[in-house]
Amino acid sequence: MILVLGNSMLIPILPKMKSELDISQFKVSLVISVFSIAAAISIPVLGYFSDRFSRKAVIIPALILYGIGGFLAGSASAWFSSAYTWIMAGRIMQGIGAAGTAPIAMALTGDLFKGAEQSKVLGLVEASNGFGKVISPILGSLFALLFWYAAFFAFPIFCLLSILLTIFFIKEKKAKKEPPPVGKYVKGLASVFKTEGRWLFAAYLTGAACLFTLFGILFYISDILEKEHGIDGLLKGSILAIPLLFMTTTSYITGSKIGKRMKLMKSLIILGLMLMTASFACLIFFKSLVPFFSVLVVSSIGTGLVLPCINSFITGSVPTDRRGFVTSLYGSVRFLGVAIGPPIFGTLMEWSRTGMFLITAGLTLFCALLCLVLIHVAKKEKPSKETDTLFEKLQFT
Repeated sequence: MILVLGNSMLIPILPKMKSELDISQFKVSLVISVFSIAAAISIPVLGYFSDRFSRKAVIIPALILYGIGGFLAGSASAWFSSAYTWIMAGRIMQGIGAAGTAPIAMALTGDLFKGAEQSKVLGLVEASNGFGKVISPILGSLFALLFWYAAFFAFPIFCLLSILLTIFFIKEKKAKKEPPPVGKYVKGLASVFKTEGRWLFAAYLTGAACLFTLFGILFYISDILEKEHGIDGLLKGSILAIPLLFMTTTSYITGSKIGKRMKLMKSLIILGLMLMTASFACLIFFKSLVPFFSVLVVSSIGTGLVLPCINSFITGSVPTDRRGFVTSLYGSVRFLGVAIGPPIFGTLMEWSRTGMFLITAGLTLFCALLCLVLIHVAKKEKPSKETDTLFEKLQFT
């Protein structure tokens, strides 16, 4: 959840930041962009470190850096003369810290839980991520009632809480053997991507596409609510939370129900992408808020069906000693989807509303076809032992 707060909680205060610091629209947009870029670059590196050492050895320092970055940005806003430069430095620190949160937590989930329980917890992880998206614009608006940069000072508090929970409640299993040297580790990764690369590509692209369309559509909604309907502030944040609430609820239910049934997971991925395709294609016919949101929530439900299944596939398919890197690379790709969604949708909005929705529908349809062709699930003829991981009895071919 903390990962999502890093960007979404600041969105409501960006106009105020622009006026208070007397900076351009481009400069204020960089406050969001540098966070996402720093995170995307750092995620694979921290994923490797989590494989090399331990998950907690990465998560705790990352949360500390995340909190310090928020404190630096808040202090700069309140007291520094060159506030913008220091805010950007703080945001880069936060982005690097954010790289050690959700992606490593996903790998940790794969370590601690197996089989059906693993899928259920991964669904909860995705639901927590979605819940962060739901509450962050509302929290940002509420903090801004104190003073415009109050949200920066909230980050250290959230991080401290997470650090304490991690220290006292997460008990990692001790490694049974020494981590492999770098050369052997890289060869192992190459082997993973050589044997599993085709379906991993489909899964990575699908995860990125879901986040790309989600944040792109939210950017579009935010724009039309203000320009066409005169809705702003806390009410706007609450309306934006509606599709996110449907996605979060669906993610949690999906994760709790899919268990180890991998054919079901593949079917739900394709079903979810087809629901997204149908929803986006139909949105061209609706402009009134109520019908528009009624159709839009279908795509949110589709996203909620897809993401927990993709998470389970990626987390459960990779050996523990390389899981951190593979799930972190997935997190990095998702981050890039988030980062490019708003600017691309902004460009498409200026070109054609109809074209924007049809291109979005085409992307999700392409992902559905890719998953249909590249993800193959096969049963082993005679499993010799009780399943240890999600992929012991059912495997990709």
